Amino acid sequence: MKRWQADLALGIIALIWGGTFVIVQNALDAVGPLTFVAFRFALASLVLIALFARRLRSISRIEILAGGLIGVWLAGGYTFQTIGLQSTTTAKTGFITGLSVVIVPVLSTVLLRRPPGRGAVIGIIAATVGLGFLSLDRNLRIQSGDLWVLACALMFALHIVTVAHFSPHFDSIRLAIAQIVAVMVLATGSAAIFETPTIKLPLATWAAIAFMGVVATALVFSVQVYVQRFTTPTHTALLFSLEPVFAAFFGWWLANEQLGLKELTGCGLILAGMIVAELGGAAKGDIPVLEPDAVGTEPVHV
Repeated sequence: MKRWQADLALGIIALIWGGTFVIVQNALDAVGPLTFVAFRFALASLVLIALFARRLRSISRIEILAGGLIGVWLAGGYTFQTIGLQSTTTAKTGFITGLSVVIVPVLSTVLLRRPPGRGAVIGIIAATVGLGFLSLDRNLRIQSGDLWVLACALMFALHIVTVAHFSPHFDSIRLAIAQIVAVMVLATGSAAIFETPTIKLPLATWAAIAFMGVVATALVFSVQVYVQRFTTPTHTALLFSLEPVFAAFFGWWLANEQLGLKELTGCGLILAGMIVAELGGAAKGDIPVLEPDAVGTEPVHV
């Protein structure tokens, strides 16, 4: 595969991820957020287990435990994001979720003692100011939906740091599937406790669940793992940073969402912070990070 073909595939992945925010938001009219996440990851687990059955025959107990720990943060991220989508816009959700990229250098400094480079520091400052423009109202209060998504960004950042710690020591496919199965188990248990799961859902809701589980999780993950070998981490970073831009576009096109000058300024600062943090992140040995929606364990600079 040529590099431009790999870059095109990764760009399409970012486009798919950007469109998923509207899909999930619409589906939540008929299903609880925990139930939605449980069904999504149940389908993704079945597809990935079928695709990589031979690879899983040699999975070890330590890989299952590591994948389970990683899955805790991933489950928290998707759950908080899905809850947040009930009371905030898809554009805000996309950009605030992207903050996980600039939270990572902070966590890596605290947990792994890896100080961020100058670019990462600049990116953190720009993204923090952007978050204020995007989320704070005139009374300097943040909406509850934005807080849920901010918690989601923290969970995804913890997920990234944990993956960076474990992924060099284990098989990437087995570790990824272990974490996806863990999300399914945690979301299913939580849905049983806090919601009333049912399979009697509208056809459109099942279509959304099927798309998210099969296409936006299992298929996209498989494609990403393959094509990333043919391009550079920097290319991957820049392409994946387009996800919140696509989220804002689909929110405007399909959900008639509008962003004012203040919100657009915040989005621009967050996007700039993401890019600067990634391009300048390697200077001080920052860890490789994963795009939250990639659900894999291949090192991806985003």
